[in-house]
Amino acid sequence: MPTFTYTARSAAGELKTAVMEAPSRDDVVAQLRRQRMTVVKVDEDKQKKKASGKIGMRDIVIFTRQFSTMINSGLPLVQALDILAKQTENKALAEVTRAVVFDVESGHTVADALGKHPRAFNDLYVNMVAAGEAGGILDTILMRLATFMEKNDALIRKVKGAMIYPGVIMGVAGTAICVLLVFVIPTFESMFASVGLTLPLPTRIVIGMSNFLIGYWWAVIAAAVGGAVSLKRYYATSTGRLAIDKLLLKAPVLGDVIRKSAVSRFTRTLGTLISSGVSILDGLEITAKTAGNRVIQDAIMASRASIAGGDTIAAPLQKSQVFPPMVISMISVGEQTGGLDEMLSKIADFYDEEVDAAVSGLLSLLEPMMIVFLGVVVGGMVVAMYLPIFDMINAVQ
Repeated sequence: MPTFTYTARSAAGELKTAVMEAPSRDDVVAQLRRQRMTVVKVDEDKQKKKASGKIGMRDIVIFTRQFSTMINSGLPLVQALDILAKQTENKALAEVTRAVVFDVESGHTVADALGKHPRAFNDLYVNMVAAGEAGGILDTILMRLATFMEKNDALIRKVKGAMIYPGVIMGVAGTAICVLLVFVIPTFESMFASVGLTLPLPTRIVIGMSNFLIGYWWAVIAAAVGGAVSLKRYYATSTGRLAIDKLLLKAPVLGDVIRKSAVSRFTRTLGTLISSGVSILDGLEITAKTAGNRVIQDAIMASRASIAGGDTIAAPLQKSQVFPPMVISMISVGEQTGGLDEMLSKIADFYDEEVDAAVSGLLSLLEPMMIVFLGVVVGGMVVAMYLPIFDMINAVQ
């Protein structure tokens, strides 16, 4: 946030010069006029650069827990936010918090002030804070929000962690194959050429791959980059995202992990929102935005339309064929008994454990598959290079 140096005269006629952080010069003037001061001069400090950087989930969780504790202890909102701005180690978050302090001092609600900074506070966060302010239980909502974010972050880390192992293995395999093709195979090719021996088909294939990579490495890199960019652009389209997300859900083992993590995120997010006082229609809309999968998102929005039309949530979810029958049945019971938020929390707890089991199953399956892949590819190349040598030995005998 920009810093301004101002000179103003108080109602008693005293001249005062100080520094203020505000979004613009007009905001500084408006703030001073609210304090019944006559503005003499306002200059922007050009030397201070705007802080930038990533605001991590852990930073937001710590901010939320500390904010909740200070409000629960009786500290005024502005004072609590000011303390948080001074003590946070993340400079980008500190800057955002100072902007929030300014907006709250200017008469905005905390939710409105947080809503101006979507890279730090998403729709779910802002709506829960708004519900907490309206109900007078902001400290309770913030603590509940911090707990939710920690569990949601843990779920995301589990799924991402499952992808690290195969990613590393594939990287090592790719490097090994490139080293063999570029540095090792040409040596064998020269040796075979000097002998003039007719080469077996597997050997000719491997040598051809080596020559192609050495001669057209730039085309290989261009094709890889072009393919990645094209896939990213296709996924950015509505049709592309729906098609790819459907394929991911149908993928063996991996699809099960994605489905269970999506169910866990959906039920925990919606349950937390409803229990915090957010309307079910707003809750479904916010949950759809954080689903992470277009198929799941469409199913949730269909449920929202169903609720708006006077029907139940469960029926559209069942039609999507994404959510397991147990989840549909429990949501239906929750709707009928009026305890939907509690039922959703129970489902989320159950599926957190299911995600753990699915991730473990994925890793246990990937490990032997990666070993077999490395053995077949790298071992196959080595055998292909030794086949002519065996023929040479047989010829000598």
